[in-house]
Amino acid sequence: MTKPTPDPRHTLTLRDVSEASGVSEMTVSRVLRNRGDVSAPTRERVLEAARALGYVPNKIAGALASQRVNLVGVVIPSLSNMVFPEVMTGISETLDGTGLQPVVGVTNYLPDREESVIYEMLSWRPSGMIIAGLEHSTAARTMLARAGIPIVEIMDIDGDPINHAVGISHRRAGRQMAEEIIAAGYRKIAFLGTQMPNDFRAKKRLEGFEEALSRAGLTLVDREYYSGGSALLKGREMTAAVLNRTPDVDFLYYSNDMIGAGGLLYCLAQGIDVPGRVGLAGFNGVELLDGLPRKLATMDACRLEIGRKAARLIADAPPASQVEELFPTLQPGDTIRH
Repeated sequence: MTKPTPDPRHTLTLRDVSEASGVSEMTVSRVLRNRGDVSAPTRERVLEAARALGYVPNKIAGALASQRVNLVGVVIPSLSNMVFPEVMTGISETLDGTGLQPVVGVTNYLPDREESVIYEMLSWRPSGMIIAGLEHSTAARTMLARAGIPIVEIMDIDGDPINHAVGISHRRAGRQMAEEIIAAGYRKIAFLGTQMPNDFRAKKRLEGFEEALSRAGLTLVDREYYSGGSALLKGREMTAAVLNRTPDVDFLYYSNDMIGAGGLLYCLAQGIDVPGRVGLAGFNGVELLDGLPRKLATMDACRLEIGRKAARLIADAPPASQVEELFPTLQPGDTIRH
């Protein structure tokens, strides 16, 4: 996909859509406001031109001389995932006192939903946008690229940012965890995680993990996927399924800490020696799980700092694009042999 290279100082207007579609600005206005008698072919031509340009109607046109409001749109995939509240804390803390106010939209990891949320947020002409991830639909990416405001994609730097990016390399994180597991002597390793067509970051961690296994002459001996929230119960069920199906597994690598914690509780309830017989590791460094009988091996995803750095980029609005990589810390805990 070709990366759009618009002039960030130019906000699209009705005239741009008019010129692209070959119809008058008045007709464009009627189509975009869904008013007036406009033929179906003309309506389709206008809508296609607006979509291709990344044009978003301005709901505050004429209301403010600046054509901007003091809102910062924050688009995240989930509120049930414990990762994102801490990111929001970092954003809110940093924007406090700047006059900017974050507003949140949730996509449920659905690209069409993300596109809709971005469209609605941009229609209010926010002062900046913070969006989780680097993968978006073509229409969403075009809208963001043509918005004329600071755009910060967060949580991930393995890709091609639209403007700014703040996050970690999930591929590197996966490789680091695999290297730690291999060094501890585990060889029969299974992966348990989400169905990942839209959880791109978990997918990248798995790619890095399998890459490191391959370099050591190993492959995953089993894998178990699920859809839905990151629940303790789901982790227990998945762990039971893998250990019953492949009883010689000696390590379980989970895509997040919540299902990993469920797996740990299952193993302890079954009297399985952790980490001697079976080792376990998750991802995210969720502090809520510090009260478990054993501390789950994990990696801190730098959530608070990602939120802070993203908000600072919005507040400062540097003219040049920036990519800020953070480096998570691997925490072996009590579930990897030492």
